[in-house]
Amino acid sequence: MGDVSAEQGSTALSLHFDETKRAVLVDFTPGEAATPLTEDALRAALAAQGWGALRVLPEALSTLLAADQTSSAVEALCIAEAVDASFRVALSDDQMLARLSLTPAEGGAPVLAEAVLTALTELGVQSGVDQAALAEALAAGMADGVVIARGLAPEHGVDGALEPCQAQPRTRSPKVSESGQVDYRDLGDLLVVHPGDALMRRIPPTAGTPGRTLTGAIVPAQPGKAVVFGADLPGTKRSAEDPDLLVAAITGQPVLRHDGMIVEPVLVIESVSMTSGNIRFEGSVKIKGDVESGMTVSATGDIEVGGVAELATLEAGGNVVVRGGIIGALGRKDGKSSGAPVTRAAVSVEAGYAQNAHIEAGNCIVIDDAAIQCELIAANHIVVGRKKHGCLIGGRHQATLSLTAKEVGSPQRLATVIELGINPAMHRQMLELTKQRDAKETQLLEVSKLLALARQQPGRLPEATVEKARHTAAAIAAAIADLRAQHEEINRKVALSLGARVIATQKIYESVEVHLAGHQFRVPREYEACAVGLDREGRLGLLALDEPPLD
Repeated sequence: MGDVSAEQGSTALSLHFDETKRAVLVDFTPGEAATPLTEDALRAALAAQGWGALRVLPEALSTLLAADQTSSAVEALCIAEAVDASFRVALSDDQMLARLSLTPAEGGAPVLAEAVLTALTELGVQSGVDQAALAEALAAGMADGVVIARGLAPEHGVDGALEPCQAQPRTRSPKVSESGQVDYRDLGDLLVVHPGDALMRRIPPTAGTPGRTLTGAIVPAQPGKAVVFGADLPGTKRSAEDPDLLVAAITGQPVLRHDGMIVEPVLVIESVSMTSGNIRFEGSVKIKGDVESGMTVSATGDIEVGGVAELATLEAGGNVVVRGGIIGALGRKDGKSSGAPVTRAAVSVEAGYAQNAHIEAGNCIVIDDAAIQCELIAANHIVVGRKKHGCLIGGRHQATLSLTAKEVGSPQRLATVIELGINPAMHRQMLELTKQRDAKETQLLEVSKLLALARQQPGRLPEATVEKARHTAAAIAAAIADLRAQHEEINRKVALSLGARVIATQKIYESVEVHLAGHQFRVPREYEACAVGLDREGRLGLLALDEPPLD
């Protein structure tokens, strides 16, 4: 760097760089009829000599411009100076991150990587420096809290789990997709296990891997939460060789539960008639032949009928499958009496065909062929014609989310009434779930008080009592989670119900009447494939099959 002199009119301006002060000094001699000095002219003079990057001192600049206005001389005024880049390294409170803040140089020296590494060492950083991030920040010349070092985060443990050993255990919970659709797979034959067969394995939680801070301190990992088998799992026992393995204690049907698996006994009989008498069974029932008129089959599990159920009552805590057909008494003089035959399942009902039948299902009803003059009531979906003709003729039907058939109604204009959407029973169910959850939460609070006392005053309570309380608390917490999930499922279904549809994949006939969300629509004439539902304006009427449902 050298000196430069400039003449403006008769004004003398001399700039030179002082190596000792690392600054530009200015000498100024005013003259007559001089052109006034300006900040832009001075900065241009500095830039012309390669000093444009230096920091111009505002006070010195003001002094020089004032001297020009008052025609006062100035000597060795420091007008600009070289400023080195500066930096600051700070550790986060948990000492897991080191951040770099970098102020760029103004004509001075840049920050070197060695200086930053030295600062990290002085802070106690032992490892974890991100050399690439450091190099990138230094190359940019400026940074604001850029992370240049990271500690080793702990890997927290994985929660324990209960994994079924059986490929196809039944579940009492209906499986409905996010869009409200159900997988209508053939329920198939009952899966049977025998004493000693493996049912479910308890996978223990993992402890996790501890981490390390930048300064070398150990960061403990959070261990996974353990799960336990439920206290009441009928038909099962722990394996004598492996306490984490649940095995069958009896011959029966495995049924999946949130806290393990149970085995329901399976009763296999040829047929149900006056000879066999009515069947009431704690488990699942498989009937190879028919259920004859006037007979009743009641089971806490599934009911499977290989033939026809005619004028018979079937009530199941799981699914009902009738390979033949279900023939009821609707339309007869005694068809509405309290003892009239009914088919009722807590989950789903599947039948080859249905005629004059009253059928209720907690999830869905699937009729392979035709349903004639029936009452079908399903919490989610009704499907008629999965495999064969698929005619829904006459009757009154209720479904929350959809009714699908190849043909809905008949050319003879038989009254066919379909009610979609939320029914009063669902509102009652929501209230009951809330009541049950409140009761469980109260129980959990009381058990939690007991466990808190055990922690605060070790040895006051017997260890057996404390262990029992722990298991009870875990079981109650699982029950609360299950009730909450059921409540959320109903809320989701309420939202989905506005998009409920009657879907006729081939034809819908005149006189079909649809009710949804307080609206009523009567099909005025025969139409080809179409749907009935709410349009974007909230009006109930005919829709194209591919028109998306309301959000």
